Amino acid sequence: MIKQLIAVAAVAAAAVPAQAVTVVQWNFNSVSADNNVGTGSTLASTGAGTASLLGTTATFATGSPNDLAADDSAWNLTSFPSATVGNKTEGAQFAVSTVGFADVVVTFDLRHSGTSSRYEQFQYTLDGVNYVDFALFSNTVTDSWNTRSVDLSAIAGADNNANFAFRVVSAFAPGTSAYQATGTGSYATTGTWRFDGVTVTAVTAVPEPGTYAMLLAGLASLGFIARRRRGA
Repeated sequence: MIKQLIAVAAVAAAAVPAQAVTVVQWNFNSVSADNNVGTGSTLASTGAGTASLLGTTATFATGSPNDLAADDSAWNLTSFPSATVGNKTEGAQFAVSTVGFADVVVTFDLRHSGTSSRYEQFQYTLDGVNYVDFALFSNTVTDSWNTRSVDLSAIAGADNNANFAFRVVSAFAPGTSAYQATGTGSYATTGTWRFDGVTVTAVTAVPEPGTYAMLLAGLASLGFIARRRRGA
């Protein structure tokens, strides 16, 4: 019987599935629905995290069609840097602890106005201070929602990290020292980026192989004790 229990435990350990869950999400809707897209909240709608501005200002406006709430709001950023300054310094920042989680993926919906920066630089930090460039996105379609997905599963330091955070900031056009407009006109500091559905998903951390080894060792010890008792 003990041997059967050990075998079952070993099979169960090998069969534990990795469960992807939402760690945190910001939908920017009002905490209490008011059917007004011009109001909203930067509090996390699911989980716990902090959303903050980097040099920009923001209001609330109509959100992404992916949000089915009655008062679907989005975070509408403006007051970006002048055309040739502040490369990769201004936009929005999101901080969330990934303790207990692994294989982090960040998704968000973003809408560009025609005079906003075409290029979006995604950055992450593992220490809460120093940010690393990771993915550079571009958009040439104005006033249309785009869904971005950033897979950080290959960044081991993003797992189980209380200091994890990420940014989406305006970036100079590659190979230049100036912002390029999303549309066919000129870039302007009054251009807007509109965020919605900012979501961090991850896989729930499962016990390390050593944990399973300890479990099996414990069961084996129980088997040894049981045999001694039967032989007494």
